[in-house]
Amino acid sequence: MKEVFHSNTIEGKLVKEMYPYFKSSYDTKERFCSYWHQLDEVITPKPKEVLEIGIGNSFLTRYLKEKNIKVTTLDIEPELRPDVAGSVLFLPFNNSSFELVTCYEVLEHSPYEDFCRALNELGRVSQSNLVISLPDASTIYRVNIELPRFKPIKKLIPHPFPRSTPHVYDGEHYWEIGKSEYPLKRILQDIQRSGLNVVKTYRVFEFYYHRFFLLTKS
Repeated sequence: MKEVFHSNTIEGKLVKEMYPYFKSSYDTKERFCSYWHQLDEVITPKPKEVLEIGIGNSFLTRYLKEKNIKVTTLDIEPELRPDVAGSVLFLPFNNSSFELVTCYEVLEHSPYEDFCRALNELGRVSQSNLVISLPDASTIYRVNIELPRFKPIKKLIPHPFPRSTPHVYDGEHYWEIGKSEYPLKRILQDIQRSGLNVVKTYRVFEFYYHRFFLLTKS
């Protein structure tokens, strides 16, 4: 039985101090917009069972369970009280165990050399569908036009002459889309090499640092 996490215990308070997910500065208005997409991409296909890689502050987990979706969580940090403590590189589940697998803002916390290996594991345990998100640092312009009697226009327009910079490890992210070594084209090619099809990819309008990928198995 999964142990209940109590934030008012001494241990719970220590965990909150260790991880940024529990700080008030973490859950910004922009991040909540990203949460909406995280939830919508799971709820829309109406799965009965989901594997969530990276439990964070459990916001996603709690909401999905309220929608009567069975959620199994996995995280490399046992202090966060996931259902299973483990690595995305060695998922302890049988092939095709879950209808849908999510992995939001996780894969960039490992060296890029592990990216394809992680994708292979995610695809292996999924029956068909996967949703991942990754940080995208490429320059983009946000256009929002609202006029009376006209439908609002919201567009994200990439810089026509982007100048990417090398990525410097900041203690959290080993790589990010849009940095000179990691153009979007490379990420898309490696996803396909891992036996996955990209059904759709997009950046969140309100928080364009987050790019989502809707994937299916080949």
